[in-house]
Amino acid sequence: MKYRSYNLVNTFWLLTIQFLLLLLLYALLRIGFYVYNSSLFPNVATNDFLLMLWGGIKFDVVALLYLNMLYILMQAIPFTFKYARRYQRIAHWIFIVTNSFGVALNVIDYAYYPFTLKRTTGTVFRQFANEENLSKLAFDFVWGYWWLVLFFIALVFVVRAIARIVIIYRPRKLSFPFYIAHTGLFLFVAFLFIGGVRGGWAHSTRPITLSNAGDYVHNPEEMNIVLNTPFSILKTLKAVQFKEVHFYTEEELQNVYPVIHQPNDTADFKKMNVVVLILESFAKEHIGALNKDIQGGSYKGYTPFLDSLIGESYTFSRSFANGRKSIDALPSVITGIPSIGEPFVLSIYSGNKTTSMAKLLGNEGYETAFFHGAPNGSMGFSAYMQLAGIQHYFGKNEYNNDKDFDGIWGIWDEPFMQFMAKELNNLQQPFFAGFFSLSSHHPFKVPVQYEGKFPKGPLPVQEPVGYTDYALRQFFKTASQMPWFDNTLFVICADHATVSHLPEYKTSANSVAIPIIFYQPSDDNLQGVSDKLVQQIDIMPTVLNYLGYNKPYFSFGFDAFSSDRNNFLVNNISGTYCFFQDDYFMTHDGEQPLSLFNLRKDRLEQHDLLSMKPQVADSLERSLKAFIQQYNNRMIHNDLTAP
Repeated sequence: MKYRSYNLVNTFWLLTIQFLLLLLLYALLRIGFYVYNSSLFPNVATNDFLLMLWGGIKFDVVALLYLNMLYILMQAIPFTFKYARRYQRIAHWIFIVTNSFGVALNVIDYAYYPFTLKRTTGTVFRQFANEENLSKLAFDFVWGYWWLVLFFIALVFVVRAIARIVIIYRPRKLSFPFYIAHTGLFLFVAFLFIGGVRGGWAHSTRPITLSNAGDYVHNPEEMNIVLNTPFSILKTLKAVQFKEVHFYTEEELQNVYPVIHQPNDTADFKKMNVVVLILESFAKEHIGALNKDIQGGSYKGYTPFLDSLIGESYTFSRSFANGRKSIDALPSVITGIPSIGEPFVLSIYSGNKTTSMAKLLGNEGYETAFFHGAPNGSMGFSAYMQLAGIQHYFGKNEYNNDKDFDGIWGIWDEPFMQFMAKELNNLQQPFFAGFFSLSSHHPFKVPVQYEGKFPKGPLPVQEPVGYTDYALRQFFKTASQMPWFDNTLFVICADHATVSHLPEYKTSANSVAIPIIFYQPSDDNLQGVSDKLVQQIDIMPTVLNYLGYNKPYFSFGFDAFSSDRNNFLVNNISGTYCFFQDDYFMTHDGEQPLSLFNLRKDRLEQHDLLSMKPQVADSLERSLKAFIQQYNNRMIHNDLTAP
């Protein structure tokens, strides 16, 4: 670029034109995001999408103002040295670098969104902080999505073209009136900046957040079209802080939603082994035995072993995850604490004193262990397990044989599960053990010797799901020969759901549907299928009550085996609560209901009943407010254990 002399660049017109062009670029990025992931948004009509584009401008303004904060300051300050050639050259490259970074974040989410079903947030930096193979993961992403890399490079040239714009300006004289005028313009820019980043200038206007995208959509998933990735990251860099609320008196709250579980005085504590198997991306959609009503009864799924095990187990037709990420699953399953707003283990409340199945059973003489085939610092699992009271952690380091390394995430599931079966044999009974699989994960490969053995299906994840199902079969084959097998309660669930192919799972509710299975080889009474609503945080109280645990304990969940039907399910997606109770599913922004569906009659969520059944919405909202009060207040006051 040929930089002109200091008296030829009108910086205020330059800012205006460049900002408008950046808004147009972000609108095009939003269109690209939707087109790339259009199969995940099947119910978006043209008018709906136009409204999302309009609403997205508000979020793009915020992101661009933050990203260009330094550049705007450099071009708006009321001093003549800003017209110097070297100064403008520096400003030029700051503009290119910062805006290319913003573009990169948006483009990365084109590919990353199908795995998380949410825009990337600020927790991603802490989530991958301990990855030993981060460079390998980055290389695999670039290699696997080379077309997006080329697209990004093209967009960098667009950003560079915007940076090269020059508005001719010939001031008559750099006099006192010049400084007065430019100082006024500087203050006007500051005024616009403050209003832009807050989402308005009114005193009553709350700073714009992720949940504000709900104003332009019909369901929480579509909020991700309205949002952009830099905004999502910037707004979640600062840890979520809950506000104390008092919807109920303490006495009322204990009647509506008690979280201190009292023991059954008549039950005997059965010191039975407990093994919890958490399977990566095993959405309910992939399980044939749980979808017998799909495709006229012809749907077979991709888990033949799990299908056969379900016939000898106790499971549920309506079971759901409490989050969208692997890192959300462990606190939900092991500790009975869901993630609200951000992953619990990454929040400012992660240092709160908590309880867990491992800790409570460990206090009763159980030996406790956890197995995950990734490098030990991966996803922060080892650190969390230490907080959860796990005595022995077995990861890739303990496996100590890179021959079975998949090259990216860790040890293939089959050999690692065999390793686990043998290590369990070395634990003193009774024991508690957890396991987290990893092979059914992007880039969706299977070991070379098993290529072509498992059905591929319409989704890339389904072939490795078949492989992990096979690994599970081999694990149970080995475990069944062990002396501890008959005295063990097995719990099998997924960490989260995945991108869906079947229409029945492309809904807000079923996008978090997962299997939750209880299997006890010597208990013939623990068999069947219940239609009770069950979630991951229910696993802990269900296991403890089944064992006859005889002390009070804390959990946000319910006993899935109880005949009581006053339970409910809750998760929080992009700041929106998804709440299930009885036959109904409600979305709620924390202030008011957004939608209401009867899932038993309207599985595809085509008929919003919010305006027609306000009394039902009120009933669900009362239960949700009880949850919010218990969750917020106990997090704030570090009150997550039984007295």
